[in-house]
Amino acid sequence: MRRLFFSALLLSLGASAASAVETGVDLAKATIVVFNRADPDSPGLARFYAQQRHIPNDHLVGLDCSTEEEISRQEYDKTIAEPLRKIFSERNWWTLRTSAEGRSIVSANRIDFVALMRGMPLKIRATVSYPGDQPENNAIGTQNQASVDSELSILGLFSRQISGAAMNPYFQSFRPIAELDASPIMLVCRLDAPSAAIVRRMITDAVETEKSGLWGRAYVDGAHNSSSGLADGDQWLQSVVKDLRQAGIPVVYDTEPAIFPAGFPMNDCALYYGWYAGSAAGPFTDPDFAFARGAVAVHIHSYSANTLRDSGANWVAPLLSKGAAASLGNVYEPYLQLTAHLDIFNNRLLHGFTFAESAYMATRALSWMSVAVGDPLYRPYGAWLQIDAKRDNRSDWRMYHEFAQKNAAKEPADYLTLARQAAARATNGPMMEDLALIQKEAGNFDAAISCLQQARAFYRKRDDILRAVLEQADALIKADKKQAALVLVHNISRVAPDAPASALLRKIEQELNPPPIATPKPSP
Repeated sequence: MRRLFFSALLLSLGASAASAVETGVDLAKATIVVFNRADPDSPGLARFYAQQRHIPNDHLVGLDCSTEEEISRQEYDKTIAEPLRKIFSERNWWTLRTSAEGRSIVSANRIDFVALMRGMPLKIRATVSYPGDQPENNAIGTQNQASVDSELSILGLFSRQISGAAMNPYFQSFRPIAELDASPIMLVCRLDAPSAAIVRRMITDAVETEKSGLWGRAYVDGAHNSSSGLADGDQWLQSVVKDLRQAGIPVVYDTEPAIFPAGFPMNDCALYYGWYAGSAAGPFTDPDFAFARGAVAVHIHSYSANTLRDSGANWVAPLLSKGAAASLGNVYEPYLQLTAHLDIFNNRLLHGFTFAESAYMATRALSWMSVAVGDPLYRPYGAWLQIDAKRDNRSDWRMYHEFAQKNAAKEPADYLTLARQAAARATNGPMMEDLALIQKEAGNFDAAISCLQQARAFYRKRDDILRAVLEQADALIKADKKQAALVLVHNISRVAPDAPASALLRKIEQELNPPPIATPKPSP
């Protein structure tokens, strides 16, 4: 039944470029905050978030449920779903009618966003038998486990069908959730992390970043995987890179099978998208690594959010522990196509939609395994719709974005020529480095080498210079100028011997100039 309802609703979703900024919707009044009274941190975090987002006090909902991350289906029904349905009716948040078959149907809902606070259960374990479920209708197998968040998104369906996934009517939409009349779904995110302090920081960072927008560099880590069923992940990331560059966001795009190596200079990281390692590694394990304030970071993996309480487990918790404000993940095996499509997610963020809207527009399935961890109302690029040209005029990030917006219609060759001239005049290192990487990815190694030399001259931070050196050495090697690459990395290694990236420089030097193999002396 729910699949037929969703299919019908899909037909009513049109494409619209309107954003929440333009509609003037009061997102706070469309948001509820759900916390666990049994958890010592949860009520205080709920109040703090409500204050920061000006959410009405009567939109705070305390439940009495387990403090464990994983609960049974019976616990979910008894302590979360049923109490919430009762509260929605008592507080007139939704209007119900009864179908001819006697089933409750939500005909109107005042709540679009649900923020689950740290302390609320994370996932619902599989069950053997559930009254009203029809496992034979499940095309995916016998899975009936789910994230609490994804299950709550269809709270208003009053469905007993727990096997399989429900198709998301909001998938691929380009409209604010408020424009969907009588929407049967809600956008559920959680503010959760290994500690209450991290959650508070996530909330504050989101609110503060919105005031001027999220500025910095993107790092995109492809897996170079062309095998059947997995190639889509790399295609999503290719689209992400394209959209970021069209928006004038500098991108370091790694297409090697391995993830970014430890020591790689990943400073000013505002966005991170990658896959497919099982747990956080590479630069994210460097003691001094930290994301830019308000950063959004996502790594595709089946169990990336299997727990959010261990800062060293999987991906979501470590990324948040390193300073990210928001991330996406999965609590159980989701299958790639039913994870968040990162190309859609990134595109919607860049168009000024909220974190929650972007996440659910990118997710094909509900009543499934996904979680969106971060402030649901966070709009990292909402400020871009109202850029004040008089403010922070000298920002390298802002200059590149504005140049890209003004010159987007130009032919690629003309665009690159004008962009390089503009970057040179402004001594804009991030812009010049990005132009170099565009050239390198296109196989124009001489142009890339020249741009990287200029970028190095513009930079003042050690990590920026070292990253440009690593990229220039790679371009020199690909241009069959190995001796020049050897000289470059040798000279830089001597200047910065203690930098985290020095091990990468030494590795390149050893590969280009391996020590001679000792010849064994003949026996007497």
